[in-house]
Amino acid sequence: MSAKHSDFLVEIGTEELPPKALLSLQQALAAGVTAGLQKTALTHGPVLAFATPRRLAVRVRRLLLQQPQQQIRRKGPPVAAAFDSQGQPTRAALAFAASCGATLETLQQLEEGKGRFLFFVGTRPGETAASLLPQIVQAALDALPIPRRMRWGAGEAQFVRPVHWIVMLLGREVVPATLLETPSGKITRGHRFMAPRPLTLTSPAAYERTLLRGYVLADFAQRRERIREQVTAAAIAAGGRALIGEALLDEVAALTEWPVALVGRFEERFLALPREVLISTLQDHQRYFAVEDGQGRLKACFIAVSNIESREPDKVRAGNERVVRPRLADAAFFWDQDRRVPLAARVGGLDAVTFQAKLGSLGDKTRRVVTLARWIAAALGSAAGEGLDAQVARAATLCKCDLLTAMVGEFPELQGIMGSHYARADGEAAAVADAIREHYLPRSAADTLPATVAGAVLAVADRLDTLAGIFVIGEKPTGNKDPFGLRRAALGVQRILIEKDLGADLDLTQAIGQAVELVQADIAKTAAMPAAIGTDRAAAQPARTPRSAAVVRPAAELVAEIYDFLYERLRAYNLESPAAAAGETPALTVEMFEAVLATRPASPQDFQRRLRALQTFLGLPEAATLIAANKRIANILRKVDTAAPAEVEVGLLRETAEIRLFDAVRALRDSVSAATARHEYAAALGQLAQLRPAVDTFFTDVMVMAEDPRLRGNRLALLARLQALFAAIADLSRLPG
Repeated sequence: MSAKHSDFLVEIGTEELPPKALLSLQQALAAGVTAGLQKTALTHGPVLAFATPRRLAVRVRRLLLQQPQQQIRRKGPPVAAAFDSQGQPTRAALAFAASCGATLETLQQLEEGKGRFLFFVGTRPGETAASLLPQIVQAALDALPIPRRMRWGAGEAQFVRPVHWIVMLLGREVVPATLLETPSGKITRGHRFMAPRPLTLTSPAAYERTLLRGYVLADFAQRRERIREQVTAAAIAAGGRALIGEALLDEVAALTEWPVALVGRFEERFLALPREVLISTLQDHQRYFAVEDGQGRLKACFIAVSNIESREPDKVRAGNERVVRPRLADAAFFWDQDRRVPLAARVGGLDAVTFQAKLGSLGDKTRRVVTLARWIAAALGSAAGEGLDAQVARAATLCKCDLLTAMVGEFPELQGIMGSHYARADGEAAAVADAIREHYLPRSAADTLPATVAGAVLAVADRLDTLAGIFVIGEKPTGNKDPFGLRRAALGVQRILIEKDLGADLDLTQAIGQAVELVQADIAKTAAMPAAIGTDRAAAQPARTPRSAAVVRPAAELVAEIYDFLYERLRAYNLESPAAAAGETPALTVEMFEAVLATRPASPQDFQRRLRALQTFLGLPEAATLIAANKRIANILRKVDTAAPAEVEVGLLRETAEIRLFDAVRALRDSVSAATARHEYAAALGQLAQLRPAVDTFFTDVMVMAEDPRLRGNRLALLARLQALFAAIADLSRLPG
């Protein structure tokens, strides 16, 4: 290794870090250190990041030990203020020269902007890496994504967890610094129980090797892969296959420094519980891996990952079995108790549970969702299937009832799922039970969608009611704050309607209007209760003292606002889609999105058809000219004081070019309008591309703003008719070009 380069290591040793945040903290620390090195022009090799429950670390290979020579260009006072009328230097000039450590003769007079100024131009040696690294690391620590920092002891330092040691090594030398009120050194710690003595690091390159001797696998990815291998092997040994979710794998890797997998067992009788209950108990509550057999049935065993290689593994296994047994017994008790009361018998209890302070109870929400879901089902018509109205009405009536069950009280992540199981146990129709389960889907941007039409309709109705309610009471998302998950709900609505091809003829504006009307009617007749919540389950609490109703805004204003909010979600949906990432030609752009949105499409499907048609059109050679023409037409019509006449008078067409354009527009008008009405937008734009020669000639040969007001008005009417053909699909004037 060159003497001008050395490896650098920083390690922050802490008490146990929050497991779900560990990976993001590791990535953020590495990114922060890398950004600081780039800013200070300290070149380097690969940057390696490490994270375990008790440490965050970054190792930088081949770090430049000193900045390159720094070029200095410092601006001083104006020349007019630097010298007096006799040409003698003023105090301002002398003070500037002194502050630069230079003489007046070495300063330069340079032009900048509108004046001439004194400048000091020179060089200075770069600072050493050892002097810069403490502030680089401190800046990276300050920028970590920590929602709430904590203090400890008698100090004022704040971090995600109390800090116990800090390592900062540049080569074999300690970088002297005090970070988070902790002095740096070369002492690290191994496994809390298996290697409790301090470990001395001789160099950054020895970091992983030294920790390995201390029973710590520092690399998160390697530890994660070891867990996967051990869990897979343990499941095979138990005669099954482990259910390894990526999120669970990440969390277990964040909880262990020396993972050791072992198989535990539970009583066969618990297999009578619904599959989701068992998995939730094992995975979400205990961080165990469930095991299934070759037929996909759960086995009466689990795989736990211990953070210690015990000399008595049977005792560790017994301890895990002892912990999980009462959890499963509780679940079995809840399952038996809940089924003694049918879901339908719980409907009345929803009125005693607050949904949102100004929006009433869960009972109020349920009645609104029933009405809205039936309206959507009717709008879809017979194409959606027979009996849809009855299915969605029943499912909507029952969909929130499981929030009152003991099982969902203990396992809130099972809302909807347990409702489906209880509905089946009560003898409800399969379509109703499925819709209850599916109305919470998708739970995230990448989650699966409802499989049934009834489930999709109910999911859309539930989300539209929440969106309308929160907008009506004036608590829409601002900035990064979205406590009610409205952005996720809006994207869910759009994904369901588009990807399930549901309601191509459903007017989303009318659906939003129905939702707003129902909410405003509820607010008008009832006073709501306190304690706004972010999830349905969190709302399942007794109603309390009523508060005054929210101020009601004009419905049309709210509908337009919610429409824009919903369609704004399609921006990322399109611009970040796999097709866009794959490099479609021409690529989708924000301007294309805005051009289509300006037409206020009735449904998301219609929006998507227009957007794809516009994308195809922009690949045609005629597109650039027609975009320029539309921009020119929009500018002309915008500057005219009076509206253009509704019709073109054929008798006032004088120039050959305007007659030719009129004939071309008239020839295409009916076929383009018919294609647009059939939502065949690509075909319509393809036909409109034929207008390019006539449009080019018109703007070359015809004076639109003629002195004769009748000729001028007639030509404006012709341009307005031309613009209307394009505007029925997209506003091309919003595109660049």
